[in-house]
Amino acid sequence: MSNYKEIVTKTIVGKGRKTSVDNYSLTPENTPNTVLGCWVINHNFSGTNKQNEVNINGSFDINVWYSYDNDSKTAVTTRNFTYQDIMRLRVKDMDSLNNDNEIIVRSLKQPTVQDVKIKGNEVTLKVEKELGVEIIGEGMVKIAIEEDELPWDDLYEEESIDDVKEDYVKDEK
Repeated sequence: MSNYKEIVTKTIVGKGRKTSVDNYSLTPENTPNTVLGCWVINHNFSGTNKQNEVNINGSFDINVWYSYDNDSKTAVTTRNFTYQDIMRLRVKDMDSLNNDNEIIVRSLKQPTVQDVKIKGNEVTLKVEKELGVEIIGEGMVKIAIEEDELPWDDLYEEESIDDVKEDYVKDEK
């Protein structure tokens, strides 16, 4: 009959990933003629646990560089956008989910602008991003103990050495 030890450790109890493409629009100060460039910066996000779903709240800034006044002047406009994604997860053990679980959200693909169009006085953008989520909980692992391992009761105390001869090494001149 084998003996076992149980080890409590942190483990991934749920995970998921989601790619999303969302449309955004912004209105610059001047009526744009041409979009010269656009980029997404300052991406921040966090997640909260709701059973086998994670609610992700995030934000990022979109900068649009454009020309106006018959392409004779340029300007950059910036706007902060917020988003909320609900991500369903594959969960290994529903019993291990609780409000104390650690949520790790990663940006697997940073938000990037896929398409830009000028509609009158407004710039519309299509932004793609991919997020990954892991829920960390406690798990238990059982391991077999080898038969020749000493049980705790049979361990002996280390003996102390009381009768050390101090003149064992003699000083020779």
